[in-house]
Amino acid sequence: MSNDVAQVAPGLNSAPRFKIPQEASIFAVLVGICLMFEVLGWVLNGQSFMLNPERLQIIILQMAVIGIIAIGVNLVIITSGIDLSSGSVVAASAVVAASLAQVSDFPRAVFPALTNLPILWPILAGAGIGLIVGLINGSLIAYTAIPAFIATLGTMVAARGFAKWFTGGMPVSMLTDNFAWIGSGANPVYLFLILAVIFHIVLRYTRFGKFTYAIGANRQAAIVSGINVNRHIIWIYTIAGTLAGIAGTVTAARAISGQSSMGVMYELDAIAAVVIGGTSLAGGKGRITGTVIGVLILGVMTSGFTFIRIDAYYQEMVKGVIIVAAVVADQYRNRKGRA
Repeated sequence: MSNDVAQVAPGLNSAPRFKIPQEASIFAVLVGICLMFEVLGWVLNGQSFMLNPERLQIIILQMAVIGIIAIGVNLVIITSGIDLSSGSVVAASAVVAASLAQVSDFPRAVFPALTNLPILWPILAGAGIGLIVGLINGSLIAYTAIPAFIATLGTMVAARGFAKWFTGGMPVSMLTDNFAWIGSGANPVYLFLILAVIFHIVLRYTRFGKFTYAIGANRQAAIVSGINVNRHIIWIYTIAGTLAGIAGTVTAARAISGQSSMGVMYELDAIAAVVIGGTSLAGGKGRITGTVIGVLILGVMTSGFTFIRIDAYYQEMVKGVIIVAAVVADQYRNRKGRA
């Protein structure tokens, strides 16, 4: 079957010699953006943008949660799918994980009999919420032929509604120090990097990864070659949902609170990072390394605009333009590749 898969998605097992990796051009964009803000920093503020360890740390910490989500979204987009539910899953997972991490002397605990639990239980609960939503997404897409956009749009609304119902609109607070440790310091960054390495290896060097690329490159040919496409799609969306659940748990730990308003627009930031990182919306192309660079680009842009005191509204406008530009570039590459 491996030979069939190689025929479905040529280029997985061999690459043209002396070809510059796509990540190199994306990294050049990152360097260019950093230099631009460095110059603007000296011109407008009289100080350096990049030679500030605290600012660099803030950039990485801010984007670690988006990065965790983006890893799962990358898998989904490689299969030519889409996942709009990630941000809402963050909220649902955050409030559930937080509810199992409250201290025992808090009089308004969500579950008074389940306070001061070992750290493992809120982590499993948060990841489990994401797993359930991802499983629903994958099953709907695989077995009902509902477009991924519609299926994940529905779960996006439902998961956000669940978070609001679960909390009654009130934050879930007074969390244990052990749980807060998950989001303290550089722990979210370490988690993001570990997950990135794991899924880079999975995509590049395992049969699961080859199947993922094959489905995105040519779904019908993947079926003919013997791949159980429906089962694989369910796995992909389940993994993406679980990663979003982990991101929600980390978010609650960083804020030392779980709120139904968490994760708003996170799904779009994750999609933007993936597309900027070179993953094709047409499917069949993309790497975790590119997504990591895309996450850094978004983080540098957000921090840079704040540094030069650009209003948040303008930041969103610019981010939208960059997303559209990345998609246009992706379409151009696809047309050039077919020519």
